[in-house]
Amino acid sequence: ESGLGKSTLVNSLFLTDLYKDRKVLNAEERIMQTIEITKHTVSIEEKGVKLRLTIVDTPGFGDAVDNTESWKPVVDYIDEQFEQYFRDESGLNRKNIQDNRVHCCLYFVSPFGHGLRPMDVEFMEALHEKVNIVPVLAKADSLTPVEVQKMKLKLRQMQEVLQKIQEQMHHGH
Repeated sequence: ESGLGKSTLVNSLFLTDLYKDRKVLNAEERIMQTIEITKHTVSIEEKGVKLRLTIVDTPGFGDAVDNTESWKPVVDYIDEQFEQYFRDESGLNRKNIQDNRVHCCLYFVSPFGHGLRPMDVEFMEALHEKVNIVPVLAKADSLTPVEVQKMKLKLRQMQEVLQKIQEQMHHGH
């Protein structure tokens, strides 16, 4: 969903402006926009440790009027990256493999609205066994303490949903 502060958080975390060339869309353009998957790669060095970090962004996710299966391109992308890595790993040129697998998903939860949307639950059901999901309460600094408590409850609700899904999958249902 647009306007939740994803770019601001990523730029703050990695002390870089990954989005300086981005075109900002108005509300109508966002609704028309399909989910596109964009990658931003940055090299970070901290205390002599070099890290190549790729942020995979999914602008447009959750902005459409009908969000039925809007998470599917994201899941497909994650699957493709895993498949490519395993193909490369079993190939001849294993020394130069580029690891583009997705290791973590920061899932921004909107502070607006009531509870989790069906799309949020579907997304987590589809993704939780493929990648670590870290729920992020968006715009938390603009909420009152009472609203923050309500949102924490919402996030616990999300965690319970994921635990139920995992239990069902382990019991073969």
